[in-house]
Amino acid sequence: MTPSPHAARWAARAGVVLTGGATLLALAATAALAAPVDPTDPTAPVSPVVDGAGTGGLDISIGGDNPSSAITLILAITVLSVAPSLLLLVTSFTKIAVVLSLTRNALGLQSAPPNQVLTGLAFFLTLFVMGPVISDINEIAVQPYLDGQLSVGQAYDTGVEPLKDFLLANTRSDELKLMVGLSGEEAPADPQSTTMLTLVPAFVLSELKSAFIIGLVVFIPFLVLDMLVSAALMAMGMMMVPPVIVSLPFKLLLFVVVDGWALITTALVGSYSGSG
Repeated sequence: MTPSPHAARWAARAGVVLTGGATLLALAATAALAAPVDPTDPTAPVSPVVDGAGTGGLDISIGGDNPSSAITLILAITVLSVAPSLLLLVTSFTKIAVVLSLTRNALGLQSAPPNQVLTGLAFFLTLFVMGPVISDINEIAVQPYLDGQLSVGQAYDTGVEPLKDFLLANTRSDELKLMVGLSGEEAPADPQSTTMLTLVPAFVLSELKSAFIIGLVVFIPFLVLDMLVSAALMAMGMMMVPPVIVSLPFKLLLFVVVDGWALITTALVGSYSGSG
């Protein structure tokens, strides 16, 4: 027997009611199981074990008493970046390079010896002259700093003293007074109190002046030889022949006979005797 449509609708409504009731019962059971509980008292924090140094067992030092390798590497890169300026301004390189260049010009040579040779010779002569100063700086400043005995500021203040002595020993008083006057500062009580910002340009000016004086002395004999060759060519009516070409072999012969490179090297190194 087929149920009537009215009975079917009532059956569907009854199913929905039963399903909703079951769902409510399930939610009520879940809420009962998850009922809140009273909070417990918080526990006191446990203090960390503190060692004798008072650091809580945590070591954040970078190298202890000695400078770390990272800081040393950064300082080394910084020094290398300004090394060319230091080499030119606070050593004997300026005067040696200028004198060697003037000697080559006095001989009438344009590219012999080449610039690389002259620069290399000037560099090694600079190391020879500055050897005692570099040794003093390394002994009293660099090594104590690497051993952790001096800070960066203390190492600089200590290491600059030998360099300042070298600069003062090779700086003319006229150039030093000039730079002190241009700086607008009061004259120092003694030369040792001069700041490096004033002393370095005064030293460079003194080196250039000394280099030009030595270059003038080197130029005079070759100039006289050029004049003699030129007069001889004019007397023979050979005015179309460049005197420089004729005099060049005689200048080279004279330079070799008197051992010119040895004389110039002796004069350059001897000008710094007792200044380190």
